[in-house]
Amino acid sequence: MTEEFDNAVNASKSLPQRPANDELLKLYALFKQATEGDNTGERPGGFDFKGIAKHDAWAELKGKDSADAETEYIQFVKELQAKYA
Repeated sequence: MTEEFDNAVNASKSLPQRPANDELLKLYALFKQATEGDNTGERPGGFDFKGIAKHDAWAELKGKDSADAETEYIQFVKELQAKYA
């Protein structure tokens, strides 16, 4: 991970307003893809709707290079900072 990525992670935690659920899912998925690569876990079942949404958002990024996910994460955090500033 780069220093710029670490700074973006910290910035995402201190946004002045809570992002929308779809934005939070995108942040989560890009972070996981950047730090862990492809999602290899099983999809949660039953009524774990939050877990299912997170799993599916991350799974959509399958095959995306970690460096590309990191770059997209940084850019998305900048967009959120501008939106919620």
